[in-house]
Amino acid sequence: MSFAFQHHHGAMLLKYSGISFISGAVNHGFFSGERSLWTAAVGIVLFVLGAALEHRLSDSAGERDQGLLRTLTLGTLLSIGLGFFTGGLQHFPDSPARSAWVVPLGFVLSVPALALSGGLAWRRSSAVYAGVLGALVAGASYGAWQWLERHPEWANGGHSHGEEAASADVTALPVTRVIEVRMDDAMRFGPDTLEVQAGQGVLLRVRNAGRVPHELVIGTAEQIREHAQQMKQGQAHDHHAAGAAAIQVEPGKTGELVMRFAQTGRFEIACLIPGHYEAGMRGSLTVVPAAAAATSARPPAAKPGGHDPSTHKH
Repeated sequence: MSFAFQHHHGAMLLKYSGISFISGAVNHGFFSGERSLWTAAVGIVLFVLGAALEHRLSDSAGERDQGLLRTLTLGTLLSIGLGFFTGGLQHFPDSPARSAWVVPLGFVLSVPALALSGGLAWRRSSAVYAGVLGALVAGASYGAWQWLERHPEWANGGHSHGEEAASADVTALPVTRVIEVRMDDAMRFGPDTLEVQAGQGVLLRVRNAGRVPHELVIGTAEQIREHAQQMKQGQAHDHHAAGAAAIQVEPGKTGELVMRFAQTGRFEIACLIPGHYEAGMRGSLTVVPAAAAATSARPPAAKPGGHDPSTHKH
């Protein structure tokens, strides 16, 4: 049976568009962001539609007799496997711990799905190929993860924080107060509500108790919303250049951010790594007049001399 070229091309576009959507969802928070879950679902639907169209266009009666339901089921599995594999590779610098298992999982899912959906004979050489290449993919993924853990300057290439914790409203000065902040994989800050005095030199000591990188960004509500939208769209940007103060901390590490707010006001704190903000990793920081803050609530002061953020690289 002969079919027009445009039908075959349409099927190909649907399938590869589906893979692209799933890959993008993995890149931008498939495991935590609601928008990315919808993106992945759309990708699966597109791929399955393309697989169904290919099924109808098949010149082989034997392939058509496989059954549409089987074609759709295997097409779904194949789309997820290929989406995980390609998305994990793209996302490796931003989230190596997650990609270290997403990439091998994608490979493992794609092998049987392709073999069954394509009606290919499974031989001993196929098993050797799957075993050897699967082991190489898993080993390379683990090695890349460990290397990026030891070389964080090569990780998190999706956006830049710069080297200093400076902004239009925040300047460095001797520290008179220390605030401890905890970040974790439950996508929460502890505490998530902060209060400081205007003109006070504050050292934020930020500890990442999780197993993936997290960040703490301080800015106006408008800045945070704008940055979060840019991050979801995969746009690279510098938080500092846009007027926010920010620090990113690797798993198990502690970083420090020194600041002074010249005026009173209310700011937001957030982790803008894709998917984290959408999962609820946000809070507030209120700057009150110097006489209004309760001195009894102050944590211990830092040692004399303070900190200059330009001497710290996080």
